Formats: sequence, C-alpha cells, structure tokens
Amino acid sequence: MEENYHFMEWNGGIGMTGTYEHSIDNAGRLIVPSKLRDKLGSAFYLAVGVKENLTLYPMATWDKLRARVSELSTTDAAAMDLFFASAQLCEADKQWRFQVPVYLKEYAKIDRDVVITGNNDRAQIWSADNWKAKTQQQLNPETIANLMKNLGI
Repeated sequence: MEENYHFMEWNGGIGMTGTYEHSIDNAGRLIVPSKLRDKLGSAFYLAVGVKENLTLYPMATWDKLRARVSELSTTDAAAMDLFFASAQLCEADKQWRFQVPVYLKEYAKIDRDVVITGNNDRAQIWSADNWKAKTQQQLNPETIANLMKNLGI
C-alpha cells in the first residue's frame, strides 16, 4: 500500500489532500489513512459520492451539509432523501478500520482495492479501476491549466 500525501492551507485550516492505496479486508473493513486521521476524526459519515465513488465526511463538514439542506424548501430537500438514507455513521476501531456496507461497495463498484483521496474538507473512496480511469482522462496539463484558469490562478 502506497501513500502519497501532503497538506494544503484552505480557508485558514489544513485541508485533506493526497492519494492513498488500500484494500478492503475479508470482513469488509477499510483502514483510514494515517495522514487523514486527525482531520477525519474517529467518528465520521460515509455516503454515496457523485461520481460512482463514496465520500467520507468529518463531523463538522457533515453538520454544514445538514444545515444547508435544512434551509431548503421541503421539495428541494426531498431530493436528498436517498443521499441521507444511504449515509452511515462510522466509528473507527483501535486500528482505524471502519465497515463499508455491501450496498455502498456496489454503488461505487468497489471490490477489494481502493484509492482514498483527500478532497479539501472531505475524503473520497474510489475503486482502484475507477480512479485509474479518472486520472488517465483528467490528469493532463490542459485540464489542469483550465482548472487553474477557472479559479483565477
């Protein structure tokens, strides 16, 4: 398992960044990368992501998300029903492992090998195959230049 990591300053705090290759064990558990533990905390939420992946939300980020949804109209908030229904509160054990439910592994097309990536105020879990395809498609100078341009950098 390889860990490539670094931290960045974001809005006055340290954000989650880096790429971590791990495997889900035979009991369906995944270990939290050591470099993300302080920011993620030992209790966090696991939910579906928007790109055939899963998202790990530290409690503070989850609370911000819940607050934003609570401000929506009932009709708009209803669009989040399946998102919240699929979310799970996780508590890491002493080895910093947590259970990944079968239905979430199926959603993200995860078998055994995963890539966990820092993503500012949250982390994402990708099947190793989906992450490889994403990087092959998007990790090129033109795409990065466009991203920086759109951010005004």
